[in-house]
Amino acid sequence: MGPVTGCAIDLYWLPVGAGTSRFQQSSLRLWEAIEAARGRRPRVRLFHSALKIAAGPGESYTLELTPVFTGGTVPPLATGPVGFRGADRLRLFRYQLLCQPGDRLPDEEWATVGPTRLTEDCGVVQRVLEVAPTVPRHVWGRRVRGTGEMWTSDSVISWVLARSGIDLSAMSPPDGGRAPGWNAGLAVARRERAAG
Repeated sequence: MGPVTGCAIDLYWLPVGAGTSRFQQSSLRLWEAIEAARGRRPRVRLFHSALKIAAGPGESYTLELTPVFTGGTVPPLATGPVGFRGADRLRLFRYQLLCQPGDRLPDEEWATVGPTRLTEDCGVVQRVLEVAPTVPRHVWGRRVRGTGEMWTSDSVISWVLARSGIDLSAMSPPDGGRAPGWNAGLAVARRERAAG
């Protein structure tokens, strides 16, 4: 893809735990091994999603869910609890949705595949920026009723895209991987649309 001079949204799939300590990577592999055994399926690589957004010449942003303690250059669009409701009273147990100016994702160098261009429609880009702050504040890491999946960073990104009118029916993480929570975001967005 060449330089963007208009509007665009690119979806990035980043390996979960990339750039973290060996201990963190080992704990993630252990968690996936347990989940695979419970689901009677092979272990796979875990991914989380993030967006690069071009809103016109010289106006670009990254949209990603991160722990609050990692900070950011701007105030978060939304925050929510990690683990259980009320945990967000402590900074350690709070997530944040960041829409930061610029066109560089913190873990971008770890991406295993290139980005997927989702749209070049300026109206859709504007909807994404308008919808993002209204994301549901479900508890990260807990199953969302009626979805069968837990709420994660992938849930937030898929919810924002679906609520903005982007068709994600053919979208999935890279081959041999999974994005826990992606379908939860889609299910919640569908449910909200049906409710009017």
